[in-house]
Amino acid sequence: MYDVQLVTEILEQITDAIETVQERCTFASCINDFMDTKEGQEKLDSICMKLIAVGESLKNIDKITQNKLLQTYPQIEWKKIKGIRDFISHHYFDLDAEVIYGICKNNIDDLLKVLKQMQNDLAKEAKATF
Repeated sequence: MYDVQLVTEILEQITDAIETVQERCTFASCINDFMDTKEGQEKLDSICMKLIAVGESLKNIDKITQNKLLQTYPQIEWKKIKGIRDFISHHYFDLDAEVIYGICKNNIDDLLKVLKQMQNDLAKEAKATF
């Protein structure tokens, strides 16, 4: 069995990061909002940094749980989330702002819902073992 408390703490950090991404995306109604101003570019950079942290933290959860926890929530494409982390980290200058905009508009809400469900499920599991 893995350290449920540690995984819960990591999930809380990820949830906080995703909520920050949501907040920082609210100003953008199209991709140009990220690209046409210095402020938009700074928001894009900060969102990318949060996505890197999320991907890295998910990799840590996989390691801690021996690849078992994330696979129990197949509605999320975990491999892609971890992959975007790698892409942003290693190919930042090749990054297409449209991809990040798409993630913000199409995927973040669903990810946040599942992360909160995971936290609830782990809390129930922790109560059941005590």
